[in-house]
Amino acid sequence: MEVAIQAADFDVGAEIGALSAADPMAGAVASFVGLVRGDTVVAMTLEHYPGMTEAALTDIVAAAKKRWKLRTVRVIHRVGRLLPGERIVFVGVASAHRGEAFAACEFIMDYLKTQAPFWKKEETAEGERWVDARETDNLAARRWRDGAED
Repeated sequence: MEVAIQAADFDVGAEIGALSAADPMAGAVASFVGLVRGDTVVAMTLEHYPGMTEAALTDIVAAAKKRWKLRTVRVIHRVGRLLPGERIVFVGVASAHRGEAFAACEFIMDYLKTQAPFWKKEETAEGERWVDARETDNLAARRWRDGAED
């Protein structure tokens, strides 16, 4: 499965290894792992709509596959209550060449941050607050729509 939404942690090494396993045409693997920052955050809770979220992530992966020649893609996003230092998300891409792998990995992450239906609530010493997409996330996604990156 290319997309997984889960509460359980994941093994980054195993996921990276699986991206190119048994595919001699995979010449490059690029990956991204997002972590809960612990600057002021005590914990982060991620919520989603089952079914709708997987469909959105599948659409994002399909858009990346349409844009670049990709061998394998894997996206894992965790939900539930996570603590600082814990892994939130894994995006991994295998392709024949590094440029496509890097670009597709960044594209998927940029769209995941802005288009995937996740809701994040941060717990801090001052209380709880829901987190919206940052303007920098929106700008990052917009550059792909505007064709600035190919």
